[in-house]
Amino acid sequence: MKLVIVESPAKAKTINKYLGAGYKVIASYGHVRDLPSKDGSVDPDHKFAMIWEISDRSKKQIDAIVKEAKTANEILLATDPDREGEAISWHIKDIIHSKGIKDKPIQRIAFHEITKSAINKAINSPRDLDQSLIEAYLARRALDYLVGFNISPVLWRKLPGSKSAGRVQSVALRLIADRELEIEEFKPQEFWTVEALFKNEKGDIFPAKLTVLNGEKLEKFSLNNAQLASAAIASVDGGKYRVENVEKKSIKRNPWPPFITSTLQQEASRKLGFSSKRTMQLAQSLYEGASIDGETIGLITYMRTDSVNLASDAVSGIREAINQDFGEKYLPKSPRVFQNKVKNAQEAHEAIRPTNVLISPSQLQGKLDKDLWRLYDLIWKRTVACQMQQALIDQVIVDICDSLGKHVFRAVGSTVAFDGFLKLYQEEKDDDKGDDGEGAVLPPLSAEESVIIENLDKKQHFTQSPPRYTEASLVKRLEELGIGRPSTYANIIQVLQDRNYVRLDKKRFFPEERGMIVNTFLLNYFAKYVEYDFTADLEQQLDDISNARISRLKVLDDFWQGFTKVVDVSKELRITEVLNLIEDKLNHHLFPVKDGEDRNKTRACPMCGSGRVGLKLGRYGAFLGCSSYPKCSFTSALYDNTASSAEADGRASVPGKYEPKVLGKDPNSGQNITLRKGPYGFYVQVGEAAIGNKGSVKRVSVPKAMDPEQISLPQARILISLPKILGKHPDDGKEVSIGVGRFGPYVRHDNKFFSLDYAKLFSLSSVDQAIALITEAAKNSKSKKTT
Repeated sequence: MKLVIVESPAKAKTINKYLGAGYKVIASYGHVRDLPSKDGSVDPDHKFAMIWEISDRSKKQIDAIVKEAKTANEILLATDPDREGEAISWHIKDIIHSKGIKDKPIQRIAFHEITKSAINKAINSPRDLDQSLIEAYLARRALDYLVGFNISPVLWRKLPGSKSAGRVQSVALRLIADRELEIEEFKPQEFWTVEALFKNEKGDIFPAKLTVLNGEKLEKFSLNNAQLASAAIASVDGGKYRVENVEKKSIKRNPWPPFITSTLQQEASRKLGFSSKRTMQLAQSLYEGASIDGETIGLITYMRTDSVNLASDAVSGIREAINQDFGEKYLPKSPRVFQNKVKNAQEAHEAIRPTNVLISPSQLQGKLDKDLWRLYDLIWKRTVACQMQQALIDQVIVDICDSLGKHVFRAVGSTVAFDGFLKLYQEEKDDDKGDDGEGAVLPPLSAEESVIIENLDKKQHFTQSPPRYTEASLVKRLEELGIGRPSTYANIIQVLQDRNYVRLDKKRFFPEERGMIVNTFLLNYFAKYVEYDFTADLEQQLDDISNARISRLKVLDDFWQGFTKVVDVSKELRITEVLNLIEDKLNHHLFPVKDGEDRNKTRACPMCGSGRVGLKLGRYGAFLGCSSYPKCSFTSALYDNTASSAEADGRASVPGKYEPKVLGKDPNSGQNITLRKGPYGFYVQVGEAAIGNKGSVKRVSVPKAMDPEQISLPQARILISLPKILGKHPDDGKEVSIGVGRFGPYVRHDNKFFSLDYAKLFSLSSVDQAIALITEAAKNSKSKKTT
């Protein structure tokens, strides 16, 4: 019996059906061991020796693999065909040998699609493990460990409340944080355009834009205010105009290459609204096999790749499908061959494509889960389109001049002469880039033809700040920089969100304050290690290891020699020094001012007026506080903490930029009553908490049935007074009180709770009213029991 070891049970089930008798297919369920999360797992002093540990979740599966290996005649390692897959195979082989099973041949097989022919071909072409790929994996894992387990403790000591710092994640965080600072510093510039509607001799109306005024070419900011735009209209109005020149040209558009991992994630985000993580989950299911009419079929090739190559037999099938479905005019004379543009591309297998292009999306409609079908439809269309004929766009550029030759308007129009691949697929854009040179369809026009102005209009515009990253544009930028690998993008994005360094809001990434602070710390104390070029160069070195051009130990040693010195220096930093630097670097971000506003005034303490608000550090992270502490207890949280941490240091937990809303004064203490927001919702609070004294303020949750933004000062005062004793019951002398509990407002008497609606909560003011409610509730209870 031959034992075949794959990664997932779904893949095992599909392959088992293809191989039949004589084979046993078993799953490892992914990685089986890893470096323990403790110091010493990588030892730089002993040639970067690594300690591996089988995870608790893998022990049961390892026992099953070892048990089957003992009785197998041959062991075939069939994990995924990439660097990670090679590593898993290496771990499994090492574990099998460590269990004393050394007399069985163990070989590696690889396939890029789960079809019967591909599996049989792989079974007949076993090989040894690729030691260079394993060396590259070991180097990557060691680097990630050394960075994380050396920078993270420094972060925890110097910036309490910070989470871990990862080698590649920190660079991705920098991209998002730097973009936010760009946006904050951006100053929009005003500019105007003059646009006209012309009518030709046949009565056709068409638009054109003023490009030359009084013999001077108009630049973008030539008309930078309404007065200049109005003056331009006055100059051009009333003139006689004719068509001076008509330029026609044909533009050829080539199709986009087939999907690689990053472009699939980008397009699935743009077109389908999928996160990178969701896209990869669905792609994994399509690759491993979907059940169609009772048969399990692998529908796409392996989804972690940065190769745009297509197998020749696949191209032949695609061309046959194009000819059959679209006709000969949509089929180029020869197959298209694409060049890889990804920096440091290193995967050797194919692009992502359907395993059988003859299985069209329409055939799978209703047979696949909706999201699986949508992703397959996207992959199928992109793959087929990449081999279709180019599209032809007829573009017309018309210059219209006045009789004196002083003013020129330009009209641009285009039509699709032949749709080609556009008949099947059009790639989406991340952001609106403005006019791409293709205007509306223009009527037939000829040189010297007279035209008249029907309407003139001026339009105001403002330059736009660079957009925040979407998942698609972030993946694209990481890929352009050569940072990370196809299999890591989804994880990078997820880790940043899990650590609360960034958040995704309306499909755009916003850095949290915690992320901004951590990024600033790393940029100033570990600058080299969050540089884009340095990280990309390290990726190149890892690729060189995988191609046996450089040794793993040299790369690790070169890295460690410089890195350990920086870590040692950072350990000596004083917290006040760190805080002062971060406050200085993020001054404009933490304390934004409007044009003409005095920054000193914006930083004046809102409570005492004489102190200055600055960055402080507590047990649970950074916050804003008054320089006059402890005389003044003003604080304002910068980001969300857990409920326990908010209570432990006596501060309100305010997420992001949510500022406390002052509702009015508390008549008893004279302090402000404020509306705030914590991790469990809105609440009202009296005064400001003193650090380390959780009982220094009174705070009460706003009931969920209430709109917090509509809460009034009288209502807030009532909430603050709860729980409130109204008096004693005349029958037994026991207290009667009202309050808000887990299940809403209540009246309490003799340890019994009686529900209260919110209207009565704010109108109930006497013990007699409360007793009447209790009596009524008791009567209702008795009548229900009687019936």
